[in-house]
Amino acid sequence: MSADAALREAWGRIPSPGTADTAFERFTGKRMERILATVVAIGSAILGAQALISAIGGMTERTSGVQIMLLVAVYVPLVGMLVACAIGRGVRVAGGAFAIVYVVALAMWPFVLESDGAKESQPWIFFLVNVGVVAALLAFPIWAQLVWALGVPLVYGYVRLVEGEFTATFWTTTAFDVSFTIILGLVIIALGWMFRSVAAGVDEARGKAVASYASAAAAAAAEEERVAMAALMHDSVLAALLAAERADSDRARDLAVAMAREALTRLANTEAAVAQEGSDDPVGTALIVAELRRALSELGADAIVEERGSAGLVPGKAARAIVLAARQAIGNAIAHAQGRGLHIVAEGDGDDSVTVTVIDTGPGFDMASIGEDRLGIRASILARMAAVAGSATVDSDSTGTRIVLGWERT
Repeated sequence: MSADAALREAWGRIPSPGTADTAFERFTGKRMERILATVVAIGSAILGAQALISAIGGMTERTSGVQIMLLVAVYVPLVGMLVACAIGRGVRVAGGAFAIVYVVALAMWPFVLESDGAKESQPWIFFLVNVGVVAALLAFPIWAQLVWALGVPLVYGYVRLVEGEFTATFWTTTAFDVSFTIILGLVIIALGWMFRSVAAGVDEARGKAVASYASAAAAAAAEEERVAMAALMHDSVLAALLAAERADSDRARDLAVAMAREALTRLANTEAAVAQEGSDDPVGTALIVAELRRALSELGADAIVEERGSAGLVPGKAARAIVLAARQAIGNAIAHAQGRGLHIVAEGDGDDSVTVTVIDTGPGFDMASIGEDRLGIRASILARMAAVAGSATVDSDSTGTRIVLGWERT
């Protein structure tokens, strides 16, 4: 693979600002989720160890197998959640699994108690109430988090009252435990919501800044190309046109044709200095489609590239000319038609030909009324395609504009 081809392939792997994956767009949000998962893992491990010690210390010879099974059923998803938080994978699934299993185990608690067990001390499962709330924080949307923050302590309170046969002593202690747990759970949910909102705001501000920079860079690049094209047209193409106008003999006409051909060649090769056109090594038509999609995202256009036909290989300069000409056509559609009805069709015929059609439903324009100093269509579309032995047709009326760019192997 040549150096130019390797560079072109590497450049094609870089995501444009408009199509960057969410890993780039939500950098701060993902960091915040990782921090929350780490903090939850540390706190849950401490509370889980405390509850396990209490459970083991409260076991006697009369402890039933059902109680042991309940203990295992709670701690298996808890350990899974801790592992998921530690490695940063599957946190939502593991957290949701524990949150649901814990509520089910808590509801089953009165049915697995020893009939003569001590009822005054708090059961080991109470220490995990807020662990169930933070598991919901990691796994569920905000409304479900609030349901868990309010519902889990209330379930625990009901279970505790059933265990104490609704005596006055249990009413007092349970009311205190439930109210304290609800307040703590709501504070945890509020902190999680606040941190996530701040992270989302930072990501949104970064996205706007990147989009603004990309727009400014695209505008600067377009202006640089326009200036370079204008200078070239003035120095080369206008000279060729003047020579053609003044040609009064066969020799003079041949000279004018040679000057015109040289001017068109220089016009095409200008991309080597302005836009890094590269070599004429064959490239896949899939790369043309990818570049068109990149151009749409960078120009902020809301449109899709429709693919038809069969993919193949075309010369690199022809592919680059098609992409740049199509980019100019897209820019014109955005600037003069506000992107209304913008539709791009890329159609290939294997290695034999490729055609790109840019369509909009704007007000259209009259080619004859365009000033001689306007180079957007004449230089950036028509002349560019002619320089690579391609074709370009522009059809425009009051119903819209259709620009067809084509290259065919001869």
